[in-house]
Amino acid sequence: MDQIIDSLSTELRRGNLTLAVLSQLRTPQYGYSLVQLLAELGVEIEQSTLYPLLRRLEKQELVVSFWDTSGARPRKYYELSQEGEIVFQQIKEEWIKNTKKLYEVLKEEDDADGFN
Repeated sequence: MDQIIDSLSTELRRGNLTLAVLSQLRTPQYGYSLVQLLAELGVEIEQSTLYPLLRRLEKQELVVSFWDTSGARPRKYYELSQEGEIVFQQIKEEWIKNTKKLYEVLKEEDDADGFN
């Protein structure tokens, strides 16, 4: 049973992480700064999860990247593309709509079970 719960939780988390990452790329971020920013907001993401996600989003042309070599260490920054901003807004609206519906379904279930 624990394995099923872990698997389902991973599925839920995957979509939420994508949305969280997109939300924070409206301003340029490099990988570590993005991990830190999300952690401050209560969203934990491992670098081993983040970088493949960033590469996928870049391949989908939702994110663009560029190198900043002005500092002591070159850093690769990521930022939403114009298309990425449009997709982010639409996915955010869809997430909010679905979350509200799901909340009502789960609330009705709790109310029926006497867990209000």
